Amino acid sequence: MTTRFVSAAELMSRVLGMPGYAFAVIGHPVSSATDEGLAEMARATIAQMRGLLSLA
Repeated sequence: MTTRFVSAAELMSRVLGMPGYAFAVIGHPVSSATDEGLAEMARATIAQMRGLLSLA
């Protein structure tokens, strides 16, 4: 999820009966990111997901 769409994702999780559903968040926009920028976003996502999975 990019920062721009966090509020929409939170709303959808509530509507679908899963308030507080955790997800990884990266910067916005992705479309104009450089290859290095995308690689950094991927690394950040992996780090966030490791934290989320350890909570499960």
